[in-house]
Amino acid sequence: MLWLLAAVQFTHLLDFMIVMPLGPEFIRLFGISAAQFGALVSAYTLASATMGVLGVFWLDRFDRKRTLLMLYAGFIAATFACGVAQGYLWLLLARTLAGACAGLASAVVMAIIGDMVPPERRGRAIGTVLASHGLSAVAGVPLGLGLATAWGWRSPFWAICSLAAGVWLLLLRILPPINRHLTESRDAVRQDSLASVWTRHLALGWVLTFSVVFASFLLIPYLGTFMVGNLGLRLGELPWVYLFGGVATFFSARGIGQLTDRHGPALVLASLLVGTMVPHLLFTHLPVSPLPVVIAAFALFMALTSGRAIPTMALVSSRVPPALRGRYLAVNMAASDGASGLGAWVSGLMITAAPNGALSGFDVVGWVAVAMSACALGILWTLSRRTASLSAAPT
Repeated sequence: MLWLLAAVQFTHLLDFMIVMPLGPEFIRLFGISAAQFGALVSAYTLASATMGVLGVFWLDRFDRKRTLLMLYAGFIAATFACGVAQGYLWLLLARTLAGACAGLASAVVMAIIGDMVPPERRGRAIGTVLASHGLSAVAGVPLGLGLATAWGWRSPFWAICSLAAGVWLLLLRILPPINRHLTESRDAVRQDSLASVWTRHLALGWVLTFSVVFASFLLIPYLGTFMVGNLGLRLGELPWVYLFGGVATFFSARGIGQLTDRHGPALVLASLLVGTMVPHLLFTHLPVSPLPVVIAAFALFMALTSGRAIPTMALVSSRVPPALRGRYLAVNMAASDGASGLGAWVSGLMITAAPNGALSGFDVVGWVAVAMSACALGILWTLSRRTASLSAAPT
């Protein structure tokens, strides 16, 4: 079941990630600016954030399998629309629809894990599903770039659409009904009470998620463009960079999940927040470098940065009862997607692209990302103290 859920995450992560290394091609093809390309990335995540907020009204009211199938079907249709887009505006609208469906589907995936996996094994389960992030970089992004090089930029979207259709059929056939949340905890939590999501001291978890993701997505959308324009790589060399970065992410995700179960999500997240400051500054200040140096810096960057999602998700999902988990994680996914969209947009305002494709101001964005990671560390400390106080309070 976990690998089937990972396949859902793989397709939507690949659909999101494939746009970023194609940035130089989109800028050339559509004649758009760096800020407009940032809007193309942000549309996916901001639409997902909006739908996450709306999902708080209904996401826990239905069988999770049926909900996932409906949202995933919408994602498949939107991805097909991306592949047949005839211009920048068409592509922007299609990306918006794809993000709206994918974000809620991710919230449902995490709610299923929270419902079916006990807390002592949840870190490894989340690590297994989020290993799809590394797999999308190991296999998906290089293959997608290869397809784009051979048959044009549309072909990766058609390939993702075909793969997702196969995963949808497997979900329909294999995934069991998941409706335990409809009967459990009804005495403790009213299903129609939206206020209960806010009155359990849970909002700080959303703030933590926002700050962690915002720091990452100040940098991630522009890595491909930076490597081509500033570090001297050719577009054809990017698949090798993403391949090794994905390998590092794939293996680190399982290890970080195990560490989360062993030492607790708060300690692991704090360590990763501090640890990512080095690769964030290292990568954004690299001069023109040989391919192996860029690969090593990128692999370190991705392994640590993407791994922060595992203890973050384990921490916030453990704070809610099953009857509220879907809606809470929908808003949490909205916070994540809103942060990634705003991060891409804010950094786009700070970066300028020269006629030769080089980015100016990316080093400054690296320092801003480090400052945001420090803010996330402070929020984590506050959240841990708040949780300890609530646990110690008399009942």
